[in-house]
Amino acid sequence: MIPPEELTGSVVELSGISKEYHGLRPLRIAKLVLAPGEHAAILGLDQPMAETFVNLVTGATLPDRGEVKIFGRSTASIDTSAEWLAVVDRFGIVSERAVLLDALSVIQNLSLPFTLEIDPVPDDVRERAATLAGELGFRQSDWPRRVAELDAADRLRIRLGRALALDPAVLLLEHASASVPRQEAARYGSVIRELASRRGTALIAATVDSDFADAVATRVLTLEPATGRLTERGGGLFGRLFGP
Repeated sequence: MIPPEELTGSVVELSGISKEYHGLRPLRIAKLVLAPGEHAAILGLDQPMAETFVNLVTGATLPDRGEVKIFGRSTASIDTSAEWLAVVDRFGIVSERAVLLDALSVIQNLSLPFTLEIDPVPDDVRERAATLAGELGFRQSDWPRRVAELDAADRLRIRLGRALALDPAVLLLEHASASVPRQEAARYGSVIRELASRRGTALIAATVDSDFADAVATRVLTLEPATGRLTERGGGLFGRLFGP
């Protein structure tokens, strides 16, 4: 859960960002501020842009121009790998780049955030993984199933569970619904939003699926790639707040 001292201010703030990533133009973000517990979605980030965005937000890479602040601290001020790892632990990332172990069971995959001893899974860890599986909507009969047997939606739930397992302050969704049938994307967006709300977890979803964005977030922003301006669909006050 988010510590009380982090319940004011912002958890993520990007200002005047420009980052080259071998695309047609740099990734630009004029202004983005995410408050604790807030749920936002950004439309207009393709897969390479979304990966670059996640790397910027987590401090894995630095912007060419502008500043990224996480929990009130500039990522440029993170000097050591130990400091960076402590920061990354406060993020949960849902991405197809997160490798699932297809030969192992649902419970074994959900145990990995807690331990690397998964054959067999220790009893205390198994209990935590089982609680997580239930929260994700897996039936007990699903727990021994090999992940290779699961469909795209259930694999998304595994990735979501692993991202939430250690109670991050911020959940980052990197084209999380890309493999899910379009007619199911909104339903899973609602599931993710409900789980994040229950835990008090902020989230940012980078997506091109407007139905998923509407379901997962309370604020949906559209990126203008040339300027980096983020506007809420329909404009209004929020559009002005997140503009340049």
